[in-house]
Amino acid sequence: MMFSKEVGIDLGTANLLMYVKGEGVVIDEPSVVAIDAETKRCLEAGQKAKEMLGRTPGKVLAIRPLKDGVIADFEVTEIMLNFFFKKLAIKGMFKRPTILICCPSNITSVERNAIRDAAYRAGAKKVYIEEEPKVAAVGAGLDISKPSGCMVLDIGGGTTDVAVLSLGEIVASTSLKVAGDTLDRDITKYVKEEKKLLIGDRTAEEIKKSIGTAWRGSHLETMEVSGRDLVTGLPHTVSLTSEEIEGSMSDSLQKIVLACRTVLEQTPPELASDIVTRGIVLTGGGALLHGLDELLRNELHIPVYVAENALRCVVEGTGIMLENLHFVK
Repeated sequence: MMFSKEVGIDLGTANLLMYVKGEGVVIDEPSVVAIDAETKRCLEAGQKAKEMLGRTPGKVLAIRPLKDGVIADFEVTEIMLNFFFKKLAIKGMFKRPTILICCPSNITSVERNAIRDAAYRAGAKKVYIEEEPKVAAVGAGLDISKPSGCMVLDIGGGTTDVAVLSLGEIVASTSLKVAGDTLDRDITKYVKEEKKLLIGDRTAEEIKKSIGTAWRGSHLETMEVSGRDLVTGLPHTVSLTSEEIEGSMSDSLQKIVLACRTVLEQTPPELASDIVTRGIVLTGGGALLHGLDELLRNELHIPVYVAENALRCVVEGTGIMLENLHFVK
């Protein structure tokens, strides 16, 4: 008898990660699909499709099917899940996988059902949906089952989730659509307005990763950036500094700080006292932004730690939850 596999999926705006029980993390690729515009056939998905973003000829479309943590293009999301399921050979004639998928904490029931439907249509036998901050906390190695408070700030590509957890459930949380992609857009806008240069999304992301910082003065680097000059219309190169990038992202970062404040204000006093001692754990790709821990420490006056496996917390959390499916409702 062939057993059906149990799969955990972190269906992120920027990256799609899959965990197969007994095998660990097997897929860690950008959530991008390249399809043939005429036949709607999937040409490529993941890293190879990401390399095509902003560089495709007319008949090839490179699409990011998720926006702000929710499914923006249902059909393409299904194509993407199918592509990776085939690659892993986890669904066949007689076996259909059990899937645990994560979603942002405050999405609507319609959006939640869309995620569930996409998984069923891609061939799942049973689908469980869990909230991202909770799964991220588990993946970061926090024991959320005890009656003591722990706080998680999960910054992904499309959404930032902040939550205080106790006894295995979320006590207070908020989710906002200010995350990695927003910071990229801030950088693009700054370069366009101040340097009169048009750059693509991928270049903006490179700038953020290389010289971006959330804490002024902690990181002093410059970088040469090329794009299209708005005035002449020709390719052109300018030089950018960390300080300029910090300035361009500061408004968005303040919104993330505000979200943490809001959640702390809604937290019962006993749990708040736990958080003063235990601090906030940062997870998600956004946690890797230089100086972010410094910024939060100074604004909130509590300890801040970056999870060791920040990029994979959520998917590793699904792995731990698959081992204990009886806890998942």
